[in-house]
Amino acid sequence: QVQLQESGPGLVKSSEKFSVTCIVSDGSITTRPHYWSWIRQPPGKGLEWIGYINFGGSTSYNTSLKSRASISRDTAKDAFTLQLIAATPEDTAVYYCARYTEGYLDVWGQGTLVTVSA
Repeated sequence: QVQLQESGPGLVKSSEKFSVTCIVSDGSITTRPHYWSWIRQPPGKGLEWIGYINFGGSTSYNTSLKSRASISRDTAKDAFTLQLIAATPEDTAVYYCARYTEGYLDVWGQGTLVTVSA
């Protein structure tokens, strides 16, 4: 069964960039028809979709984050990474990776908290 595990920096200073990585176990990120997504949840707020990278390596981003977010992948490691530049305290959130399959986010990681200090 596919499992996802996120890892991140924990604490980041404002204006810096950070990366969070998702390792996919017992699955391949190049397998159709899966899309590999990043979603975040700020404290006390709802979920926000950040973007995805699909089985072919194509990416798509939330318009509000497109200028600062970048998703890449390492197919040899079955891992994908979100990089966010110019961080602000508003980027403080639990960052989740998830697999999107034919209309559903069907597998989620446990999430990793990233705190951006002012």
